[in-house]
Amino acid sequence: MVRENPCKTGAVNIHYHSYDAVIVGAGGAGMRAAIETAGKMRTAVITKLYPTRSHTGAAQGGMCAALSNVEEDYWEWHAFDTVKGSDYLGDQDAIDVMCREAIDAVVDLEHFGLPFSRTPDGKIDQRRFGGHTRNHGEAPVRRACYAADRTGHMILQTLYQRCVASGVNFFNEFQVFDVLFEGEGEDRRAAGVVAYEMATGDLHVFASKGVLFATGGFGRIFQISSNAHTLTGDGPALLFARGIPLEDMEFYQFHPTGIYGIGILLTEGARGEGGILRNGLGERFMERVAPTVKDLAPRDMVSRAIHAEIREGRGAGPNKDYVYLDLTHLPPEQIDAKLPDISGFVRTYLGLEPKTDPIPIQPTAHYAMGGIPTNVNGEVVIDSAGTVLPGLYAAGECACVSVHGANRLGTNSLLDINVFGRRGGRRMAEYVAGVDHPSVGKEAAGDVRDRIEQIKASNGKEKVAALRAELQQAMMRDASVVRTAESLENASRVLAELRERYRDISIDDKGSVFNFDLTEAIELGSLLDLAGTLLAGAMARNESRGAHWRDDYPVRDDANWMKHTLAYREPDGTVRLEYKPVVGGRYQPMERKY
Repeated sequence: MVRENPCKTGAVNIHYHSYDAVIVGAGGAGMRAAIETAGKMRTAVITKLYPTRSHTGAAQGGMCAALSNVEEDYWEWHAFDTVKGSDYLGDQDAIDVMCREAIDAVVDLEHFGLPFSRTPDGKIDQRRFGGHTRNHGEAPVRRACYAADRTGHMILQTLYQRCVASGVNFFNEFQVFDVLFEGEGEDRRAAGVVAYEMATGDLHVFASKGVLFATGGFGRIFQISSNAHTLTGDGPALLFARGIPLEDMEFYQFHPTGIYGIGILLTEGARGEGGILRNGLGERFMERVAPTVKDLAPRDMVSRAIHAEIREGRGAGPNKDYVYLDLTHLPPEQIDAKLPDISGFVRTYLGLEPKTDPIPIQPTAHYAMGGIPTNVNGEVVIDSAGTVLPGLYAAGECACVSVHGANRLGTNSLLDINVFGRRGGRRMAEYVAGVDHPSVGKEAAGDVRDRIEQIKASNGKEKVAALRAELQQAMMRDASVVRTAESLENASRVLAELRERYRDISIDDKGSVFNFDLTEAIELGSLLDLAGTLLAGAMARNESRGAHWRDDYPVRDDANWMKHTLAYREPDGTVRLEYKPVVGGRYQPMERKY
C-alpha cells in the first residue's frame, strides 16, 4: 500500500511514498526491469512521459539475435562483430553475456505477444544490418529481427501491456530531480528519489530499497539529433552531481542517415533492404570505404565517409552539404511492406516520394555509448575497481556496461535494453528482498524545493532557449563527427561562457501546472554538465577510436588508450578524469576493415 502524506512547505506540497523498488524511466529498459520486479514487491515506475511516448518507440530497424531463422548464424559471430564494431573498447565479458542471451530476449518478446515480421514459413524474419557479418567478416548476415520499420514501437507497446497486466504502478509525467542516499562511505546505499509532478507542481519523495535508472540518452546537446526533445540526460546528470562517475562520455554516435536539416532518423534497415548512399555526383562512395559490406559498414565509418564527401566538395544540394539515400531501385511493394514509416517521414518533412526521389540525408546525433557505469547485472559501480553502490542500478542508453565500447552496432540498442533491463530488474529484486527499508522523510525534498523556488524567483536576463541553442550549435560545429584539439577548445570556451550565463537565467512561467519553462531550465543544467564530461574526455583522448575521431590524432593507439574513461565532478564543477582497463577476451585487437 502506498503511503501519501501531503504537507505544506512554502508554496510547494510535498507527498511521501514508500516502495520496495523504484524505476526511473518507462522506456524499454525500465519496463523490462519492472516486469522482473512486478508481483514480487511493491514497484513504482516514475516517468516524465506517458510510457508509450518513450523514445524506445522511435527505434525502427530491428533487434539482433543469432536465431539462424534465415541464414546460418552463431552468437559467437555476433559477439565478434560487436567487439570489432566497438573498435575493441567493448568489455568482452559483457558482450558475451549480451550476445548469448539475445536469443532468449527475442523469444521472451515473442511470448509477450510482439508481432514480429515473419518468413513465409512463419518464423521471425531477419534482415541485414551494418557491421553484422557471418563467420567473422566474410559477408553481411541476416541477424536483425524486426517488425517492419516499427520495431521499437512494437517493443514499447508490448512491454507496456505486460507491465499493466502485471500490476506495475506508473507515475506518469513525474520528473525526477534528485536521488537520495542513506549512510556514508562503505555504508552508503540508494534510498529513493524526489520527483516533480507536472500536473500540479507538487513534489513527491519516493523512499525505496532499490532505485534503477533507465532514463535514456542526451542527444539534445547537439543541434541535429534523432533524439526527442525530452532526451536531456536527466539520470546520468543527477548521479554525476551526487558523486557517481560517468564512463566513456566522449563516445557519441552519429547515425549516418538523418533527414537533412532536422535529423529525424531513417533506419539503417533501409540499407539492409538494399538502399544505397550516393554523393552529389551519383557515386556509390561507400564502395571505396568498405568494399566488402559497402553501405552496411558500421555507423561511425559511414558517418565519417559522408562527412568526407561533403568536406571534399562531392556533396549534393545548393550548398553541397548533404548526400543521398537512394531507394528508387527497390520494388515499390518492398518499400511499402518493409519501410512504411520512414517513407511517410520523407513525404511529410521533405515533400519527396522515396520510390522515385533520392532522399537528402546527413549524420544525426543518435546514441550515447557512455553513461552510468554498471556491471553485467545492472549494478552501478563507482570506481575503477568495480565497487558496487548498494541499491543503485542502471540499464539502457543511460548506462555503460560497456557492450558498445567506442561505437554501437545497429540493433544492439534494442537488445541492450532487453538483456540488461531484465538482468538489472532481477538483481534489484534479489537485493531488495534482503534489506531493510531506508529512513527517508518528507524533508528530503528540501533541496529540490529550494532550487525550484530560486528559479521561479529569479529576475535574470538570460533565457533558457537561447542558451540551449548556443550549446547545441557549438557542440554540433566543434565536437560531433570529426574533432580536433582546436575545435574542442572552442567548444569548451563556449561551454564555460554558457555556464556563467546559466547562473543568470529567468523563466516567464511562475505557475505550478505543466510548467515546462521550469523543467527545461533544470534540463539545461543537465545538458551543460554532460557536455562538459564529453569535452573533457575527448580533449584527453589523443587518438581516434570508433565514434571519437580526432583529425589531429587519426590513428587508434592501443598502447596508451585501450582503457575506459571515468569522469568525476569536482566540488567547483570541473571534471576530473580517471581510467580503468578494458576487459579483454577471445578476440584480439586488429585493424577494422569491412
